[in-house]
Amino acid sequence: MDLVIASNNKNKLKEIKELLKDLDINILSLNDIKFFDEIEENGTTFSENSYIKAKTIYDKYHMAVLSDDSGLSVDALNGAPGVYSHRYAGLECDDHKNNLKLISELKDKKRDAKYVCDICYINKDGIVNHANGECFGKIIDTPRGSNGFGYDPYFYIESLDKTMAEIDMTEKNKISHRSKALNKIKEIIYEDFTR
Repeated sequence: MDLVIASNNKNKLKEIKELLKDLDINILSLNDIKFFDEIEENGTTFSENSYIKAKTIYDKYHMAVLSDDSGLSVDALNGAPGVYSHRYAGLECDDHKNNLKLISELKDKKRDAKYVCDICYINKDGIVNHANGECFGKIIDTPRGSNGFGYDPYFYIESLDKTMAEIDMTEKNKISHRSKALNKIKEIIYEDFTR
């Protein structure tokens, strides 16, 4: 029973595997299925991009596939970086450059932000399901923690008095945008893999 995760991002794969560990599913990455092409994420919403990734893999392999598109949305920046979170500082950028740009653009602005995730799951019969999740916080100027990736060291969660990068995987999987989305769709995945 294979489920392809339409990603090679090690951090993302680790999170998803942890969240689905109680299901008897063999989770495969894009590398595992020998898919090395670049998928052009040209959607304007997280939902469109997660569907593009999942449908690309499904059309080629006709296997159950799960993809997510997620990112940071900052109120004072009209929802930016949004779908461009991964490449916010340009195509040849990294987490450090993205964070520098974010902090620079938030000078003297409100810091309310949220992480957003849309998960698209296409089962082996081609039926499409979507689920989304959000996690709310504020952007701080100085990074804290080393457990996360992306914007995590700058994403402060008031109720925990910690950044996303200061919490461990167990705690993250209780509150993160990805865990909220995945938990909404987990029952559908379970039913598909046990029928």
